Amino acid sequence: MTLREETSRPIRKGEPALSREEAAALGREAPAWAIGDTSMEREFEFRDFGEAMDFANKVAAIANAQNHHPDICVSYSKVRLVLSTHKIGGLSRNDFIVAAKIDELLQKGR
Repeated sequence: MTLREETSRPIRKGEPALSREEAAALGREAPAWAIGDTSMEREFEFRDFGEAMDFANKVAAIANAQNHHPDICVSYSKVRLVLSTHKIGGLSRNDFIVAAKIDELLQKGR
């Protein structure tokens, strides 16, 4: 099963964040994302503000369906997304699941 096919699960405070090695392994299914120590991020560019907001709203729908929400920053024609599992202070599998679903959205033509 790929990350795109998975569903985010509730994370409990105190669960360990992914190790660098675990994050790197999962990152192979979301290669366009920059993976840091405690978060992963990606920036997207669009023709105009309307397209950027349309994309941000589609990301919000994915996030709500997965109950795992990225930080979303819209700056005219750019959207910057940052995923992190704040409850554990780092990355969880949920971050990669949501990233993969966002990538799938792009492959379908936004």
